[in-house]
Amino acid sequence: MQSDLEIARAAEMEDISAIAWKLGIGDGEIMPMGSGKAKIKWEALKGRLSKPQGSLILVTSVNPTPFGEGKTVTTIGLTQALNRIGKRATCVIREPSMGPVFGIKGGAAGGGMSQVLPMEDINLHFTGDLHAVTSAHNLLSSMIDNHLKHGNQQNIDSTRIIWPRVVDLNDRAVRNITVGLGGPANGVVREDRYDITAASEVMAILVLASDYADLRKRLGSIVIGQRNDGSPVKADDIEAAGAMALLLRDAFLPNLVQTLEGDPAFIHGGPFANIAHGNSSIIADKLALGAADYVVTEAGFGSDMGAEKFMHIKAANSGKSPDCVVMNVTVRSMKLHGGAFGERAARRPSKEEIEKEDVEAVRTGAESNLDRHIKNMSQFGMPVVVSVNRFASDTDAELDCLVKCARASGAAEVCMTEVHAKGGAGGAALAKAVVSSCQDHIAAGRPFTPLFNQSTPIEEKALRVATRIYGADGINILAKADRQLKQIKEWGYGNLPVCMAKTQYSFSHDANLLGAPTGFEVPIREFRLNSGAGFVVAVLGEIMTMPGLPKRPAAADMDMDEDGNLLGVFG
Repeated sequence: MQSDLEIARAAEMEDISAIAWKLGIGDGEIMPMGSGKAKIKWEALKGRLSKPQGSLILVTSVNPTPFGEGKTVTTIGLTQALNRIGKRATCVIREPSMGPVFGIKGGAAGGGMSQVLPMEDINLHFTGDLHAVTSAHNLLSSMIDNHLKHGNQQNIDSTRIIWPRVVDLNDRAVRNITVGLGGPANGVVREDRYDITAASEVMAILVLASDYADLRKRLGSIVIGQRNDGSPVKADDIEAAGAMALLLRDAFLPNLVQTLEGDPAFIHGGPFANIAHGNSSIIADKLALGAADYVVTEAGFGSDMGAEKFMHIKAANSGKSPDCVVMNVTVRSMKLHGGAFGERAARRPSKEEIEKEDVEAVRTGAESNLDRHIKNMSQFGMPVVVSVNRFASDTDAELDCLVKCARASGAAEVCMTEVHAKGGAGGAALAKAVVSSCQDHIAAGRPFTPLFNQSTPIEEKALRVATRIYGADGINILAKADRQLKQIKEWGYGNLPVCMAKTQYSFSHDANLLGAPTGFEVPIREFRLNSGAGFVVAVLGEIMTMPGLPKRPAAADMDMDEDGNLLGVFG
C-alpha cells in the first residue's frame, strides 16, 4: 500500500466551493485560504447556528499506546462511510499542533484511505489559527509585564502572577524561566513559565465560546494573578482583552476541508486531552449539526480523557450531548494492556512482538481496560458502539476474542473496521450500526446523565471523576493545590467544572499502571484557574503542560526537496 503522503498527493481535490455546497453553504459564504481550504464567514455562521440539529456521534478510544490506535482514521472513515450509505454526514476534528507533529506523531490528519486534505497544509501551519492563539496569549503576557514596568496601577503582586507564556512546540527547556533580566529597562524580574499553545486558556476559550460577544467576554474574564491585597486581576483590568479578541477574529471562524472521498470536514481548535479539555470547537459542531444529518467528532486520547471532558465541560457549554459513542479499539492495544509487551506503557514493541498471536493477553486487556471504558461511557446514558480497527497482523482468534469481550461488557454493537485500507467502504458496517444506535437512542429518550451538576464543589467533582472514571480509591490534594483551591474559592470560582490533567496511557496518574488499575489514590499537584474558559485544571502526578521532544524527534526525519516538497515522516 502507498504511504499516507503518496495517497494524499495522488488525490484530486474538489474545489472548496463545491465541498461547501454539499452542506448548503454558498460560494459567497466562504473565505478561501489557499488551495482546498476555507473559513466560513461570520455572516454564514450566524444564520445557521440556530438551525435544527442533526445527530452527534462522539468517537473515543481505549487508553492509547505508543503505536497509535487510529482514532482520527476511524473518525474520518466513519464520515466517509455514512456518506457512502446515503446519509448526509460531516466530521469536526481538532487542528494538529506542531509540537507532536515534530515530536512523536509526525502527522494528525488521518491515514491511508481515510484522510483529510490538504494533508501537508493541515499538519504545517494550516490557516494560522494556532499562531493566532499563541499571539493573543503572549500579547496578554507582554501587557502584564508592561503594566508592571510602567507604574503598576493595579497593584499587581509580581510574585503571584499565574498567567504563563506559550509556544506551539515541544520545548522542555522553557518550562521554568526568569523574565526581566538585564536591568530596569527590561522590566520587573520575576519567575515565569511556558506551556504549549494547546494548553493555553485562550485555546480553551476559542473552542468553548458561542459567538464573538462570548469570546470577547471570556477573554476579559481571564484572571492573570492577584493584587497585593489578594483580590484577582483580570485581563480587562489591564485593557488587554480587546486587542486579544482582534487577533482571534479570523481564528474563531471554523475551517472547511475535505476527505479523500470528497466529503466535507471541519477542523477547528486544538486543545490536548491530557493537559486541556481535548475537543474541537462548539461553534464548528453547531455549524455542522445545522448542515448535516450526522456529525462525527472525536475527543482526544482515551475516553477517560477527552470523552469525560466532553461530557462535563463541552456538553455543559454547548447544551448538546452525543447521541452515540464509538469506542475505538485494536488488538494490539489490548495485548499491551494484557501484559504482552511488558509493564511499561510508553515502550514501543517490535514488529515481531506485535504480530505474535496472544489471545490470552487480548482477553486480559479487554476484560480490564476495554470493559472499564465501555461501562464508563454507558453510564452517561448513550449507546456505545465498539469499532475494532483491524490490522493485517490480527489473527481470527484474537479478533473473535475481542468481539466477545466487547459484547460481554455491554457494547450496543461491535463492528470490524477497515477504513485505513478501504476508506468509506471499510466502515459500512460501523456506519449502519451508528445510524441504528442514534435512532434507537433518540426514540428511547434516555436522559444525558453526567456524574455531577454544575453546583457541585470542585473537589467533589475531582473525586467523582477519579473514583467513577479512573477507578481510584480517592484523591489526595497536596499542600500547594490545597492553598490554590482555597484561593479559587475565595474569589468565587468554587463550583467551576474540573479539567483533569494526567497521563493518557493509564486510567491512573501513573503511565505504567496498565489495564484497569485499582487500589490507588490520585495526587492533585496543582489547581490552575481558567476563569475565562470556565473551568479549573487539576494537575495530577507528574504530567507536564509543556511536553519535551523524544530522543529522536520526528523533525529529524523531515526535509524539503528542491521544489519545496515535503520529505520524511508523513510519507
